Amino acid sequence: MTVLVFLFSLCGAMALGMPVAFALLVCGLALMLWLGQVDAQILAQNLVIGADNFQLLAIPFFLLAGELMNAGGLSKRIVNFALAWVGHLHGGLGYVAIIAAVIMASLSGSAAADTAALAAILIPMMRQAGYPVGRSAGLICSGGIIAPVIPPSIGFIVFGVAANVSITRLFVAGVFPGILMGVTLAITWWFVARRDKVATFPKLPFRARFQSILDGFWALLMPVFILGGIRFGVVTPTEAAVVAAVYALIIGMFVYRELKPRELYDVLLISAKSTASIMFLVAAALVSAWLITGANIPGEISGVLQPLIERPKLLMAAMMVLVIIVGTALDFAPTVLILTPILMPLVRQAGIDPVYFGVLFIINNAIGLLTPPVGIVLNVVSGVARVPMWEVMKGVWPFFVTLTALLFLMVVFPEIVTVPARFILGR
Repeated sequence: MTVLVFLFSLCGAMALGMPVAFALLVCGLALMLWLGQVDAQILAQNLVIGADNFQLLAIPFFLLAGELMNAGGLSKRIVNFALAWVGHLHGGLGYVAIIAAVIMASLSGSAAADTAALAAILIPMMRQAGYPVGRSAGLICSGGIIAPVIPPSIGFIVFGVAANVSITRLFVAGVFPGILMGVTLAITWWFVARRDKVATFPKLPFRARFQSILDGFWALLMPVFILGGIRFGVVTPTEAAVVAAVYALIIGMFVYRELKPRELYDVLLISAKSTASIMFLVAAALVSAWLITGANIPGEISGVLQPLIERPKLLMAAMMVLVIIVGTALDFAPTVLILTPILMPLVRQAGIDPVYFGVLFIINNAIGLLTPPVGIVLNVVSGVARVPMWEVMKGVWPFFVTLTALLFLMVVFPEIVTVPARFILGR
């Protein structure tokens, strides 16, 4: 019955059009009423405590870094670098989008910011070259969702805080699966675009390719500072976020000189709005998480899934299916924050590595960004590139299928995630 109270209050509040953060508070209040523990002071205290976490400071700085990259010309130079090396291939702009998405994912950690930048730069070029617009938009959507997987990932930060799992280990474990997502997209793109009659760019001489590296050197160097600093213990993920924001500011304003002082206010305002939205959502979700634990909802769900506890792979598959279903109705952050306190007790009881689960969980939620009606990257690309939503949904379908297949391949073979992570960590 407690589970029904939780679901009915949460879904009912959202069905009435209430923002997810407020719906989570209503859900928490409903659980308090059900448990007979109504106390507004407890609700307020847990709301404040939910946002009072040093690790969450990484979120505003990574969001700011992403906005500074776009405004300061770093994103544009990353695209130009990829264009110089693979633009001459058949369907080359698709490979440019994938390479640029992987590189940009290692800089900002924000799917929406990366997708918007790629769509604004590449969709006009792909349209002019004769690429099917819907499929091109679908590819850019799919490339954008690599951002929550390759570090620095805002999704890993939120999950790590909610699940009490090492964010550094999550970052390291996400590197290879994120690259594998890019490879999967490239293979899929080759298959679906091989018969398209599209214009290709001339193959550039080596000197011009080398020049693209020099032009984008400072942008391409940014992942080295972030990932290298985290890997070798020079900085924590939170400190790396500050380094990323300061680096993007300096390069954009003083090296590339595309970021003007008058634009800083707008960049800071956009970052502040995004931060406020995410942080309030995190705080509200952790209130619900505290009450979910007190109401023993994980125990009730554990009872349903108890037959699978002794079979970890089947349990993982069942949890992934659940996340896919929930992800069609909820956005990325709410899904992570609502399901983490419910699923983590099952993960630990079954002896599943929490870091391995966290990587697959975030990949699954990232794939959920491609599913209507909530899928944020679909709306971003549709709006930025002015492509009808139905065209974007049709174009994203083959990439959604192959990425989902990759997810379940990692369920069957956990070593795809765990072995590279141990190798990078040197353990």
